[in-house]
Order: sequence, then structure tokens, then C-alpha cells
Amino acid sequence: MTIALILFVVLLLLRIPIAFVLGMTTIVYIFATDNMGLMLTVPQRLYSGMENYGLLAIPLFMLAGELMNSGGITKRLIDFAKSFVGHFRGGLAYVNVIANMLLASIIGSATAQIAMMSRTMVPSMEKEGYSRPFSAATTAAAGLLGPIIPPSMLFIIYGVGSGVSIGSMFIAGVLPGILLGLSFIMLIAFIGMKEKWPTQQRARVSEVFISFIKVIPALLVPTIIIIGILSGIFTPTESAAFACLVALIVGFFFYKELDLRKLPSILVNTTVTTAIITLLIAMANLFGWMLSFELVPQKIAAWMVALTDNPLLFLLLVNIFLLLLGMFMDGIAALIILVPIFAPLLVNYGIDPIHFGVIICINLTIGILTPPVGSGLYIASSLSDVSLGALIKAMWPFLIVSLAVLLIITYWTPLTLWLPSL
Repeated sequence: MTIALILFVVLLLLRIPIAFVLGMTTIVYIFATDNMGLMLTVPQRLYSGMENYGLLAIPLFMLAGELMNSGGITKRLIDFAKSFVGHFRGGLAYVNVIANMLLASIIGSATAQIAMMSRTMVPSMEKEGYSRPFSAATTAAAGLLGPIIPPSMLFIIYGVGSGVSIGSMFIAGVLPGILLGLSFIMLIAFIGMKEKWPTQQRARVSEVFISFIKVIPALLVPTIIIIGILSGIFTPTESAAFACLVALIVGFFFYKELDLRKLPSILVNTTVTTAIITLLIAMANLFGWMLSFELVPQKIAAWMVALTDNPLLFLLLVNIFLLLLGMFMDGIAALIILVPIFAPLLVNYGIDPIHFGVIICINLTIGILTPPVGSGLYIASSLSDVSLGALIKAMWPFLIVSLAVLLIITYWTPLTLWLPSL
């Protein structure tokens, strides 16, 4: 086991893709322990890690996001946010956050939002006089809202791994996502007053009204998702499929920007992204199986229980551990590995699994913006043409605010448990 863990750390430091790191580490462990009988069950473990109906929601929500981007829905959401708050000091930065909040209700992936918004918002903000590092940092930070405001790939994976309702996880993420978005807006307001950013001309009431009318069809997608799940009409997976249908209809018939000739490329993009995530889920399940074989979850559980019997202190230790882990490991892989470790402890400490799920997902999401392995940092840096050092320097205020919100969510359970379980 020691050899496997050393190899795991070395491969991570060499920046090898995390899916290959997990798979290679497990294979080396099997050879090192000379337990070749385990090798026969590797294909079965890879398959069983993906054999869950709930995971089907991931490619469907990604397809809905692709259809929205190509169908002009994303553009209307940004235009509406700009007409609503664009005239305030730092207005375009507000637009960035609010647009990400709206997109988060459809896309559900931080890295996807950071990649998309870096191409659109960073150049626009720079033209308005914002520094490029601040523009990239705002875009990357606002991308954190993707996996928090439902739907969320991390919530789906946590729900599948822990056995809690995915619909309940979606609802539990609404208020934390809004709180994080408002916190970013307050930070931007403070920086705007300090830097004395210029104000923009206020949009006329008629312009705001017209923009609102145009965005109504775009808002149908998140509205259908939330209402469908809350009312029990849809499961999360079914709501994802219906969201794809609505995005297709809105983009083709309402906005008339969705070219059916683009559908093959849209499907290919969705397939490639799904394949990447699926490979990661399969390899993480294999790695988690190795840990279970070595009784690592039980040993960690025993150590945590011996360390403290106070649930508040337990949550603090978990947060510190997850923040450190998130600096080096992909959130999806970490989530699949950690859920079986922490789930048995929740009963001992009397912690609601839905509340804990929101905590762990937000914590690991913050990890995509922390060096040295934060994927969101590299995406924003590359697409915004900003040096990594300058981006990290501009990112610190947003990270501090994110950690403050994480602590509030950790110790104020009504933010996540405001509705009964679905």
C-alpha cells in the first residue's frame, strides 16, 4: 500500500491526468501485493462504477448546456443581466456573477462555465477598463457557482455514492449558491468603491423590459428543472432530458439561432466530455475499491472518532482536510473516493447526509481554484491570456470570501435543510 500511495503522489506531481493516476496506482498495488486474483475483477469494478441510472443526468445536462450555447439562450441571459445591473459601479463584474448564477442553473459544471465565460466576459470587461487579471479572477470565481446551484454534477455523483435523494441535494444547493453569488457581488462593490471604477449609463426601463421579455424563453429551462423536481413530476434524470428538449425548441423556434447542421458537433462535444468524466468515475471507483480492500475507510473512521466526538470540531477537521486535498486532486475523483469513507461517520456524529453533501461538494469545488493543481486556474489563465501568478494574486479576495461562506454553510444547517427531503 505504501508503494501505491508514493506512486500516486509522484504521478500527481508530474501532472499526469488524474484518471490515469488512479488507474495506474491501483494496478501497481495489485502487482506489488502479488494478489493477481484481484486483477480478474478489475473490468467488473470499472463497469460497476458507472452502472447507475442517476449518472445518466450528467451527459443530459451537458447536452442541455451545449444546446443553450448554440441556440442563443446564453447570450440572452447575459444581455438580461447587463440591462439589469450594468449601470452600477463595477456593473460588468456584477453581470459576470449574475450571468454565472443563471447559467449554473443549466450547466452544472464549474470548468465548463469558466471556459465559456472566459471567452465572452474577460474581453468585454477589459474593454470597459477592468484589468485583465481581475476580469479573469472574477470569471473563474463566479464559475464556482456551477456545481452549487442545481443542477450539479457533483451533487449527482454524491447522491449516487451516498444513496441520498439527488433531488434533495439539488434543492439543498439553492440557498448556498445564492449566498455565494451575493457575497461575490458585495466583494466587487467594495473593490469598485476602493478602485473608483466609473459608472455606466443606466438602461432605460423599456430596454430592461424588452430584455426581460427576450429572456423568458431562456428561463424556461431552469424553471422546468426546479419545478419538475420539487413537484415530483420528474426525477433529476428525467428533468435533464426534458431540459434538452426545451433548449432545442427554444433555440430553434423562439430565438432561431440553433442550426440543425450544428447538432452533430454538439453531440460530439457532449460525448467527448461525457467520456472524460465517465473514465474518471470508473477509475476513481477502482481506486476506492483498493482503499476499501485495505480497510482505509475503517481506519480513518476509527482515527476520526478517537480524535473527537464533537460534530462541530469534526466538520472543521473535515473542511481543513478537504481544502488540502482539493489543492492536489480533482473534485469528482476525490468525491467518489471519500463518500464511502465519511458516510458511515455521519450517523455517529448526527450529521445530516444532505447537509454534509453540500459541504463536501462546495469544499472540493473551491479546490479547482487553488494551486498547484486547480484546473479552473489553468483554464482561466490560458483562455484569458493571463499569467498564473497574476491570476492567483487577483483570486485571493474571492477565495477568502468563498471560505467564509463555506464556514457559514457548515454551521448554519437551515441554509441547506430549508425544505423536507424529497
